[in-house]
Amino acid sequence: MRTLIDLKDFPASKKFAYLNTASIGLMWDKTLAAIIEWQEDLALNGTSNFDEKAEEEVFEQLRQFTASLLNADHADIAVGSSATELISSVAWAVMPPKETNIISCDVVHPSTIYPWVRVARHTGAKVIFAKNTNGYVPPERLYGLIDESTSIVCVSHVEYSGGQVYDIKKLAEKAHAVGAILVVDATQSAGAVPINVRAMGVDVLVSGSYKWLTGPFGVAVLYLAPHLQKKLEPGLVGWRSHRDMWDFDSTRLVYADTTKKFEFSTMSYGAVIGLIRAMEYLLKLGIKEIQEYNMFLADLLIEGFKKRGAEIISPEKKEERSSIVSIRFPRRISSEIARHLNTNNVIISSRKDFIRFSPHLYNTEQDIKKSFQVLDKVL
Repeated sequence: MRTLIDLKDFPASKKFAYLNTASIGLMWDKTLAAIIEWQEDLALNGTSNFDEKAEEEVFEQLRQFTASLLNADHADIAVGSSATELISSVAWAVMPPKETNIISCDVVHPSTIYPWVRVARHTGAKVIFAKNTNGYVPPERLYGLIDESTSIVCVSHVEYSGGQVYDIKKLAEKAHAVGAILVVDATQSAGAVPINVRAMGVDVLVSGSYKWLTGPFGVAVLYLAPHLQKKLEPGLVGWRSHRDMWDFDSTRLVYADTTKKFEFSTMSYGAVIGLIRAMEYLLKLGIKEIQEYNMFLADLLIEGFKKRGAEIISPEKKEERSSIVSIRFPRRISSEIARHLNTNNVIISSRKDFIRFSPHLYNTEQDIKKSFQVLDKVL
């Protein structure tokens, strides 16, 4: 049986066929251990170990690993509590003016675009959505909305619903040709799809950690291109915002010259420690290797679904595919099928009128076989 990892690294994978990473990923056991160890030390020892120096430097290693993951520089990275929080701070920093438009897709996750909707209501900018056809957004339809009035193009690298992958480099070219900023939510791609922000031309990228990065809730990362780092003033600020965070003087606010200025508050530092371990694990495996393995599993799913007469909602063009595979069966209620699968320890998601499968590195061919065994009984 083909595997990418020692399955002992993810003990939960033995309990069920867990094909739901697009919702929440399983954690490497040493990630969980690192979080617990840090939390216990804080509870028992307070600042005797986690002192001011440790708190000031707590993000350093995560910035380094994130830079490696994205092919960026350490100075380009900031850490926050959630992707939504970081997008919100960037949205208020940019504040697209009246008479400009913000381009996105109508299948994008709400958390990716709501911050821009809120800011647009304040400034008078207009949010325009590329319409989907059966869950798919034709790239040309998206490109066609970008014009001289566009200030922001905001998309997910991989769509949460059907797993569609956008050509980020081409989107960047279209956006930059009219002077717009490209904002990318990589929460459904980071850890599963190789990302090179420099080669792609990304201006802003955020990612949560609890899906394909196999990390915990409570931590996320931000990439900000060098040309924006001095230009933008964060929309959310706090005691960490000052370049000398321990110089407690409320009469001044002087930012760092790097993306670090977007780090503003005390947060769940244990989650940061956990994500450091998770990223270290994934980077050693290799993101390209993870992608190839995940696509092998996705191919098995698609092959089996076609044999059973399922409608494949996810794109089938190689360049537009991820390992998220969404389906539905004609004249069948998807939510009922999903309920039966979950009840029988095949863990997946029901989204709108379809069923979403999302295998990751801890899955095996046996998980796919079990899915079809249960599915055949249901059908």
